[in-house]
Amino acid sequence: MGKVVKDAMILTVITLISGCLLGLVYEITKDPIARAQEAAQQRAYQAVFAEADSFEALADFPEEGIASEDGEVTINNVVTALDGTGNILGYVMTTTSHSGYGGDITLAVGITNDGTVNGYSITSISETAGLGMKATEENFYSQFEGKTTEAFEVVKGTATADNQIEAISGATITSSAVTDAVNESLTYFRELAEGGSANE
Repeated sequence: MGKVVKDAMILTVITLISGCLLGLVYEITKDPIARAQEAAQQRAYQAVFAEADSFEALADFPEEGIASEDGEVTINNVVTALDGTGNILGYVMTTTSHSGYGGDITLAVGITNDGTVNGYSITSISETAGLGMKATEENFYSQFEGKTTEAFEVVKGTATADNQIEAISGATITSSAVTDAVNESLTYFRELAEGGSANE
């Protein structure tokens, strides 16, 4: 019986020490990780709004984000893109599509004041290499750039209209997930442009 108690005590001590060490590692690494994430976010903003001098969080945007009606897309946060004198050039929406083939896909979508899509920059993706990962390549994302439309539509084969996006061969699910995220960003942009808020 004494050996059982002794072994239990040893395991308890090991568990406590391990817990303390994990807590210490977390405290040491959380600030550098947060800084790295913020730097990555800023790079994504700059990628879709190269002409902006700074970015400012949109006031009163809900911390929990805003989900689409079908729950397939969440707008995580919104920032205003500002020029050197503080004038608003447009908005960047960080948006997550929950319908990717490999899981969530998060991207920053830049939209100018007149509703033109500057483009998107993916910040998180786990799609299949050689297929869905092509959503990060210029051949696919350039289809959105410089376009003004109510919504984009994914098509198999050659796009014949300005709002059509040619699906990645073998990765229609990924193509649709990314397009859904861009479309939800456009929907929220229109709410902002009308002086309202999609979370009202």
